[in-house]
Amino acid sequence: MPETTTGNVLKLSGDDTVCYVRKLSNAKTEAASLIPAQTSFEFDLKRDSDTTDTKDGGFATTASLETDVEVDFLNNTSKIADQLVDSILNNEVLEIWGVVRKRRNKDGKYFAWYMRGTVSEDDNSNDAGDTSERDVSFSISGTPQRGWTTLTDDQAAELDYVFRGLDVVTEGENGAEVNGGTPWKDEDAGTNEDVPSTQKAA
Repeated sequence: MPETTTGNVLKLSGDDTVCYVRKLSNAKTEAASLIPAQTSFEFDLKRDSDTTDTKDGGFATTASLETDVEVDFLNNTSKIADQLVDSILNNEVLEIWGVVRKRRNKDGKYFAWYMRGTVSEDDNSNDAGDTSERDVSFSISGTPQRGWTTLTDDQAAELDYVFRGLDVVTEGENGAEVNGGTPWKDEDAGTNEDVPSTQKAA
């Protein structure tokens, strides 16, 4: 995957950023969970500024950093969906990650924003004949931090899957999956050769 080095710009879409959440109190016992069925993830950094008139001219002042985080998803019965309710009912602190699944560093880690906060609003819409939806807003404490994170095998599987061939899936000597397939590479676009006679339809 391209790195964001000079002269190599990777364009991102809204689908590329997803939200993971975990109760802070569970940090030593479980991995973070992807909020299922996300339809939107908004992450806004804001710092208001003002100018005070002085005898020497205008004097610029800035306010504290404000962070707005909001996640929309289709309502579901997952463990993490229930934990979002726990946060607003019990004022429980959550860890929140905004993971950019298409931006990785040379070590294969994913770019992410890391924050802590509580759910400040959980809007649950249930219109007749329509899908139940949740719109959850977070009250973020402190300054969000940027960094790179690894994903567990299960977390990576939630984000994407690898190309598989038609063969039975087995496990190789090194533990890696063997499936008879090879992922696409631009430099190997095929030879346009005829299909071998043994593979032609009768």
